[in-house]
Amino acid sequence: VQLQASGGGLVQPGGSLRLSCAASMSFRRIHAMGWFRQAPGNQRELVTNVTSAGVANYADSVKGRFTISRDNVRNTVFLQMNSLRPEDTAVYYCTADHLWGRSWGQGTLVTVSS
Repeated sequence: VQLQASGGGLVQPGGSLRLSCAASMSFRRIHAMGWFRQAPGNQRELVTNVTSAGVANYADSVKGRFTISRDNVRNTVFLQMNSLRPEDTAVYYCTADHLWGRSWGQGTLVTVSS
């Protein structure tokens, strides 16, 4: 599965960004889609994921601020990020869990700074 992520950039604290990730495989063959992030010097961490049944999970640090959604027609998952904080600065990676394992996108940089 190839994943193409986009939407990163520079935003001020309190601002919003929307990330997108388009999959080359139909969502009918993907168990779950998710977003991980990795800040400089930190380990990669799960931000959120959504199952094929539409059940979403969020890291405590982003609950109430981030929302994951999926477009099953365009095989695209979105991450709406609101009330961004400097500690949200990281490279964000899209993932897809399928029969053959987990695929990773190329990463998109989100920088939250004034």
